[in-house]
Amino acid sequence: MTPAARVQAAIDVLDAVIAAARGQGASADRVAAEWFRTRRFVGSKDRRAIRDLAWRAIRACGEVPASGRAAMLRVAQDDAALAALFDGSNYGPAPLREGETVAGGGVAPQWLAEALTASGLDEAEQAALLGRAPLDIRANRLKITREALAEQLPVASEPVMADGLRLETGARAEDWPEFGEGLFEVQDGGSQLACAAFAAQPGEAVVDLCAGAGGKTLALAAAMDNRGALLACDIDRARLSRLPDRAARAGAMAETRLLNPGKESGMLADWAGKADGVLIDAPCSGTGTWRRNPEARWRLSPAAVERYATMQAHVLRVGAGLVRPGGRLTYIVCSLLDREGAGVIDAFLAERPDWRAEPMDLPAGRPRGKGWRLTPLSDATDGFFFVNLRRA
Repeated sequence: MTPAARVQAAIDVLDAVIAAARGQGASADRVAAEWFRTRRFVGSKDRRAIRDLAWRAIRACGEVPASGRAAMLRVAQDDAALAALFDGSNYGPAPLREGETVAGGGVAPQWLAEALTASGLDEAEQAALLGRAPLDIRANRLKITREALAEQLPVASEPVMADGLRLETGARAEDWPEFGEGLFEVQDGGSQLACAAFAAQPGEAVVDLCAGAGGKTLALAAAMDNRGALLACDIDRARLSRLPDRAARAGAMAETRLLNPGKESGMLADWAGKADGVLIDAPCSGTGTWRRNPEARWRLSPAAVERYATMQAHVLRVGAGLVRPGGRLTYIVCSLLDREGAGVIDAFLAERPDWRAEPMDLPAGRPRGKGWRLTPLSDATDGFFFVNLRRA
């Protein structure tokens, strides 16, 4: 493909991504994958170039763009070489027209940027939310040490957190035989630190309440050395159904339990007041993960954030009911909005005087409210808020 044809292809992908974002449809990754699937004539180099152009435009536009062309013109404003490709050549974009719509810039829609500012994130912190993320993996200590894993990998790596290794952006780690053998899992360093803060111990009874596909469950199983009782729960059947195969590959032991929304406490009655620890990786807006899915900021609204906060308060109450006296609960969100982090915890503690937040001293991050925060700019991880709570 010619450079101009790549630009037009990126515009076409952007049009599909924008439509999906407005309709709360598939993620940009899935939209792009489907676009390429129906155009198998596009070679691998062209695919990478088209994707890079499209994602560059996604990151450049704060508000949802009017069109893919408007988004690409936003990038072209600061890139003369790109602007020159709007030349009307075969398969390329039409020439520039005087007065045509150009998408606005910024980190996020205005209301969301203001919410981030109110949550203590300055302009530099907000801009870093849209950077390129490295690939972090966690050595599965049930099978191998981090040091031994680093020696086996086909690419260079550097240590991150206790069991982690950081690889270059774009490494296809899940295609490596070491992944198939269960020697590691792909897991952001911030997520690894949140699991480490929970400090699961061998022999404990532990519940991963919002387990999803089980990434944190596998980290807990490794920390527990497969000794004790580990229950992974979720209301999403499709995501939870992926955990047994992942656990088998990792050599991890965990029971799974599918829950019905609104009926979680009743379906977990056998665990009521018995867990040494409960981990809650709560559903959230994902504002800390924009480096991986930057179009997600176009899908949010103030009402959506409020819905997440309501869900978070609910799962906190459910999780608290499972903890034995003297036991603990770790609440995690990959959001940097106080409405989903410090604010949710303040409200919980106000209604539950038998619980307290415990102080933290970790190798990365800093205090936020009664918990702990990690950000891409300061810690080179995804954005996280988490807190350790203790029942009296």
